[in-house]
Amino acid sequence: MRKLTLLCVLALAACDVVDVTPAQQGAAPSRPTISTPTSAKLSQFESVVAAVEPVAERECRARAQNLNCDFRFVVDDRPGQPANAFQTVDAQGRPILAFNLALIAEVRNRDELAFVMGHEAAHHISGHLDRQRNNAMAGAILLGGLASITGASQGAVQTATDMGAGLGARTYSKDYELEADALGTIITRRAGFDPVRGAAFFTQIADPGDRFLGTHPPNSRRIETVRRVNDSL
Repeated sequence: MRKLTLLCVLALAACDVVDVTPAQQGAAPSRPTISTPTSAKLSQFESVVAAVEPVAERECRARAQNLNCDFRFVVDDRPGQPANAFQTVDAQGRPILAFNLALIAEVRNRDELAFVMGHEAAHHISGHLDRQRNNAMAGAILLGGLASITGASQGAVQTATDMGAGLGARTYSKDYELEADALGTIITRRAGFDPVRGAAFFTQIADPGDRFLGTHPPNSRRIETVRRVNDSL
């Protein structure tokens, strides 16, 4: 089992998949139930990685020249974390696909696990981290600059800069998620799994709805994207 305790990650990581139980109306938010994977679940993770990794690397090389396509799949074994998966890069620019113990425990089948892997690999292939970083920088410069030329205090300029970075990073995040769903569908299918069955994973997580400046699109739209792309293959 390839393991890595992720004590520190980059400031921007593409696609956090967090399993949070939505609070009932008028009730205090409930804490997510944290699951621990069995040995069978861990073995399933290893076998799905073995199938998905070469396909993801092949798609990466075919679609993104001059991009590091040597994916490293890791397990975030920090205890007590809600189900989560994300894509980032290490100090040498190698793409990291991280999956924590709760997510490995909670996926219901190999197809769901393969789809999550394909989705995270697609973020890297599509260059979403760099695009997100550039959007954040542009937003920071815009709002910070506006605050500066209006004579705002240093603290107010910093606040505006931080706000601009946050807004910039969110600008196209829904589009990025749908792009990753589409390419993730292709990777999942070519690795020998059923992406439509895999996308049923979205039914396990809270639906973000279609919120203004939300980071993720509605789950129904994501599932529809997977079905459409799968039907075209």
